[in-house]
Amino acid sequence: MDKSEIYKFSAAFGGSAVTYLFGGWSFALAALLTFTIFDYATGLLAAWAEGRKGTGPGLKSRIGLIGISRKVFIFAMVAVGHIVDGILGDSHLFRDTVAYFYLANELLSILENGGRMGAPIPPIIRQAVEVLKSKGGNQEGEKVDASKEKR
Repeated sequence: MDKSEIYKFSAAFGGSAVTYLFGGWSFALAALLTFTIFDYATGLLAAWAEGRKGTGPGLKSRIGLIGISRKVFIFAMVAVGHIVDGILGDSHLFRDTVAYFYLANELLSILENGGRMGAPIPPIIRQAVEVLKSKGGNQEGEKVDASKEKR
Protein backbone atom coordinates (compact mmCIF):
# COMPACT_ATOMS: atom_id res chain seq x y z
CA MET A 1 0.00 0.00 0.00
CA ASP A 2 1.61 3.27 -1.09
CA LYS A 3 1.19 6.69 0.51
CA SER A 4 -1.39 7.94 -1.99
CA GLU A 5 -3.71 5.06 -1.11
CA ILE A 6 -3.32 5.82 2.58
CA TYR A 7 -4.19 9.47 1.92
CA LYS A 8 -7.24 8.47 -0.14
CA PHE A 9 -8.41 6.06 2.55
CA SER A 10 -7.90 8.69 5.26
CA ALA A 11 -9.86 11.30 3.31
CA ALA A 12 -12.69 8.86 2.62
CA PHE A 13 -12.81 7.75 6.24
CA GLY A 14 -12.69 11.34 7.51
CA GLY A 15 -15.44 12.45 5.15
CA SER A 16 -17.62 9.52 6.12
CA ALA A 17 -17.06 10.21 9.82
CA VAL A 18 -17.96 13.89 9.42
CA THR A 19 -21.10 13.01 7.47
CA TYR A 20 -22.19 10.43 10.03
CA LEU A 21 -21.40 12.51 13.11
CA PHE A 22 -22.49 15.94 11.88
CA GLY A 23 -24.84 15.30 8.96
CA GLY A 24 -22.46 16.83 6.47
CA TRP A 25 -20.38 19.96 6.66
CA SER A 26 -22.31 23.21 7.04
CA PHE A 27 -21.16 26.80 7.29
CA ALA A 28 -22.07 26.80 11.00
CA LEU A 29 -19.67 23.88 11.56
CA ALA A 30 -16.94 25.57 9.51
CA ALA A 31 -17.39 28.76 11.54
CA LEU A 32 -17.34 26.76 14.78
CA LEU A 33 -14.11 25.01 13.78
CA THR A 34 -12.56 28.36 12.85
CA PHE A 35 -13.67 29.95 16.13
CA THR A 36 -12.33 27.06 18.22
CA ILE A 37 -8.94 27.33 16.50
CA PHE A 38 -8.90 31.12 16.97
CA ASP A 39 -9.94 30.76 20.60
CA TYR A 40 -7.21 28.26 21.34
CA ALA A 41 -4.59 30.37 19.55
CA THR A 42 -5.64 33.60 21.28
CA GLY A 43 -5.72 31.74 24.60
CA LEU A 44 -2.13 30.66 24.04
CA LEU A 45 -1.13 34.22 23.14
CA ALA A 46 -2.93 35.67 26.16
CA ALA A 47 -1.31 33.11 28.49
CA TRP A 48 2.08 33.89 27.00
CA ALA A 49 1.52 37.65 27.42
CA GLU A 50 0.33 37.25 31.01
CA GLY A 51 3.29 35.02 31.81
CA ARG A 52 5.69 37.60 30.40
CA LYS A 53 4.07 40.36 32.46
CA GLY A 54 3.95 38.20 35.58
CA THR A 55 0.15 38.62 35.87
CA GLY A 56 -0.78 34.99 35.14
CA PRO A 57 0.53 31.46 35.14
CA GLY A 58 1.88 31.69 31.58
CA LEU A 59 1.94 28.75 29.20
CA LYS A 60 1.27 25.42 30.90
CA SER A 61 0.92 22.17 28.98
CA ARG A 62 -1.65 20.80 31.44
CA ILE A 63 -3.88 23.85 31.01
CA GLY A 64 -3.47 23.57 27.21
CA LEU A 65 -4.45 19.90 27.27
CA ILE A 66 -7.58 20.75 29.25
CA GLY A 67 -8.39 23.42 26.65
CA ILE A 68 -8.03 20.94 23.81
CA SER A 69 -10.25 18.42 25.59
CA ARG A 70 -12.91 21.10 25.97
CA LYS A 71 -12.73 21.80 22.24
CA VAL A 72 -13.21 18.09 21.50
CA PHE A 73 -16.21 18.12 23.84
CA ILE A 74 -17.76 20.98 21.87
CA PHE A 75 -17.74 18.90 18.69
CA ALA A 76 -19.00 15.87 20.60
CA MET A 77 -22.00 17.93 21.71
CA VAL A 78 -22.65 19.05 18.13
CA ALA A 79 -22.56 15.37 17.08
CA VAL A 80 -25.03 14.53 19.86
CA GLY A 81 -27.28 17.33 18.56
CA HIS A 82 -27.15 15.79 15.09
CA ILE A 83 -28.04 12.36 16.43
CA VAL A 84 -31.01 13.84 18.31
CA ASP A 85 -32.05 15.50 15.04
CA GLY A 86 -31.93 12.11 13.34
CA ILE A 87 -34.18 10.62 15.98
CA LEU A 88 -36.67 13.48 15.70
CA GLY A 89 -36.76 13.83 11.92
CA ASP A 90 -33.39 15.06 10.59
CA SER A 91 -34.05 18.79 10.45
CA HIS A 92 -30.65 19.92 11.83
CA LEU A 93 -32.47 22.04 14.40
CA PHE A 94 -30.59 20.72 17.44
CA ARG A 95 -27.23 20.47 15.66
CA ASP A 96 -27.40 24.08 14.51
CA THR A 97 -28.70 25.32 17.87
CA VAL A 98 -25.80 23.65 19.67
CA ALA A 99 -23.37 25.04 17.08
CA TYR A 100 -24.74 28.60 17.51
CA PHE A 101 -24.50 28.29 21.28
CA TYR A 102 -20.85 27.26 21.10
CA LEU A 103 -20.14 29.87 18.41
CA ALA A 104 -21.31 32.57 20.83
CA ASN A 105 -19.31 30.99 23.64
CA GLU A 106 -16.15 30.78 21.54
CA LEU A 107 -16.53 34.34 20.27
CA LEU A 108 -16.98 35.57 23.83
CA SER A 109 -13.85 33.67 24.86
CA ILE A 110 -11.88 35.16 21.94
CA LEU A 111 -12.97 38.62 23.06
CA GLU A 112 -11.90 37.86 26.63
CA ASN A 113 -8.53 36.64 25.38
CA GLY A 114 -8.14 39.85 23.41
CA GLY A 115 -8.96 41.84 26.53
CA ARG A 116 -6.35 39.88 28.48
CA MET A 117 -3.81 40.97 25.85
CA GLY A 118 -5.00 44.59 26.01
CA ALA A 119 -6.60 44.72 22.54
CA PRO A 120 -9.63 46.99 21.99
CA ILE A 121 -12.85 45.16 21.05
CA PRO A 122 -15.09 46.72 18.35
CA PRO A 123 -18.74 47.24 19.40
CA ILE A 124 -20.01 45.43 16.27
CA ILE A 125 -18.35 42.24 17.47
CA ARG A 126 -20.08 42.56 20.85
CA GLN A 127 -23.39 42.87 18.97
CA ALA A 128 -22.55 39.71 16.99
CA VAL A 129 -22.12 37.84 20.29
CA GLU A 130 -25.64 38.91 21.33
CA VAL A 131 -27.11 37.73 18.00
CA LEU A 132 -25.38 34.35 18.31
CA LYS A 133 -26.56 34.01 21.91
CA SER A 134 -30.16 34.49 20.80
CA LYS A 135 -29.78 31.98 17.94
CA GLY A 136 -28.22 29.44 20.29
CA GLY A 137 -31.12 29.61 22.71
CA ASN A 138 -29.17 31.34 25.48
CA GLN A 139 -31.65 33.43 27.42
CA GLU A 140 -30.68 36.57 29.27
CA GLY A 141 -30.71 34.89 32.68
CA GLU A 142 -28.37 32.07 31.61
CA LYS A 143 -24.66 32.52 31.89
CA VAL A 144 -22.19 31.59 29.16
CA ASP A 145 -19.02 30.73 31.05
CA ALA A 146 -16.21 31.29 28.58
CA SER A 147 -13.66 31.92 31.30
CA LYS A 148 -13.00 28.19 31.45
CA GLU A 149 -12.28 28.12 27.71
CA LYS A 150 -8.96 30.00 27.90
CA ARG A 151 -5.79 28.21 26.73
